[in-house]
Amino acid sequence: MKYKLKKSMALMLGLLVMLATLFGQPMSSQAKSFDLEAESAILVDAETGKVLFAKNPDLVLPPASMTKMMTEYLVQEAIANGDIDWDTKTQISDYAYSISANAYFSGVGLRQNKDYQVKELYEAMAINSDNATTIALAELIAGTETDFVKLMNAKAEEMGLTDYEFVNSTGLDNESLGDMRPKGTDEKATNLLSARSTALLAYYLVNDYPEILDISSIPEMDFDGQEIRNWNWMLPHDASFLKPFFYEGVDGLKTGFTELAGNSFTGTAERDGKRLITVVMKTDSREARFEETAKLLDFGFDQFEDKELFPAGYTLKNKSTIPVVKGKEKSVDIETKEAFQIPILKGEEDQYSIDYHIDKSLLDKEGNLVAPIKKGSKVGTAELVYEGDDFGYIFGGKDKKIEVDLVTKQDVEKKNWFMLTLSAIGDFFSNLFTSIVDMVKGWFS
Repeated sequence: MKYKLKKSMALMLGLLVMLATLFGQPMSSQAKSFDLEAESAILVDAETGKVLFAKNPDLVLPPASMTKMMTEYLVQEAIANGDIDWDTKTQISDYAYSISANAYFSGVGLRQNKDYQVKELYEAMAINSDNATTIALAELIAGTETDFVKLMNAKAEEMGLTDYEFVNSTGLDNESLGDMRPKGTDEKATNLLSARSTALLAYYLVNDYPEILDISSIPEMDFDGQEIRNWNWMLPHDASFLKPFFYEGVDGLKTGFTELAGNSFTGTAERDGKRLITVVMKTDSREARFEETAKLLDFGFDQFEDKELFPAGYTLKNKSTIPVVKGKEKSVDIETKEAFQIPILKGEEDQYSIDYHIDKSLLDKEGNLVAPIKKGSKVGTAELVYEGDDFGYIFGGKDKKIEVDLVTKQDVEKKNWFMLTLSAIGDFFSNLFTSIVDMVKGWFS
C-alpha cells in the first residue's frame, strides 16, 4: 500500500514538473510558437516602435488599398505645411471620374462640375477606401498622379521604409488602370510593401498625425447623400453581421484587397493608454484578416507590459565612478540620465541587464577624466542588454541598440596652480624614487 502511494505521488510530482516546465517557460519561447493564418504579419508597440511579434515581416507583397496610408500621410503633410486645408475645394478630373464611374472599382459615384472639399474626399478615401477620391487628392497636391507617385517614393525613403515600390496612389494593379496608369510605371506593375514597411508607415501616420484616427474610427457616415461604410469590421458597426468582429479599442487603420494581393489589414488599437499597430498580409478571406488581427492584439495586450527596467540615476555596482586627474576629487560618480522603459513579455524583467560604454576620447592614456568636470556631463552610454530572442524595432531592426546617456553626478573642480605644482613635484620624486629602486634591484638580480 505504501509502495503504491509513493508511486502515485511520484507520478503526480512528475506531472506537476512537466506542467510547470510547459507553462513556466520563458514567454520568448512561447512567442516563437505563436502562429497566424497569414503569409506575413507583424505586431508593433506604437510608442517605442518595439516589434513584439513577427512572421515573415520582410516578405514583399502587394499591399492593395493599404497603399492609401501613404496618400493619407502626404495629404496630412500638405495641410500641416499650409499648401491646402480641409476646406480647400477641387473638381474631379476625367481620370478620377472614369474610375468612380466604373462599377468594377465600386466607387462612391463622384460627379464632375462640382466642387468637393478636401475633408469629404479624405473621409471617403480613409473610411470607404474609395479610389477616385484618392486620385483626386493626389492630383490636387502634385498636379498629376504621376508626380504624386514620385512624392510617395521620396517620402518612403525619408521614412526609412526598407521594402517598397509605389506605382500609383490607390493600390490598384496598374493593369486595371490601363493607359490611365501613372506615366513611367510598368503596365504589369503593382505597389509593393513588406509588413515591416507597412507597419513603419502606419507608425509615422498615427504618431505624426494622430487626428487621422478621428476619421479612420468612423464606422458609417453620409457622403454626398449616400451612406458609406468602413471596411474595417473591427469597429462598432450597426450591421449585425459585422458585430462578431468588433474589438474594443480598435480605431483604425486600413484594409486592402485585390485578387493579386489577397486580403490584408493594417490595424491599430489602444487600451489603458497603450497603443499597438498590427499588419496581416495575404489572409484567406475578409473575415480571416480581422480574426488574425484579433489574435495579434490579444497577444500584445495580454502578454506584454510597459516596464521601467532601470530608473533614471541607476548605477552599476563596481562601475559607479571614473578616476579623475587634475581635480580636487580623485574620482567622479556616474549614473544613467534617463530610465529604461520598454514593453516586455510579462515575467522577463530578470533577462535584462545594462552594459556601459565609456567614451574613450574623453579619457587620458591612463583612463582618467581630466578636471574640471561639470555635473551632468555625458561620459558615455548605457546599453540595455536582453538575453532572450528579440524581434528588434520597427526602425533599425534587430541591430538597433537601446541606449541612454551616462552622465556625471557632481562637479569636480580643477586644482589651483599651486596644488597642481605640488602634485607635479610629488609625482616627479615618486617616479624618481621608483626608478632608483628598480635600478638597485637590477644590480642584484
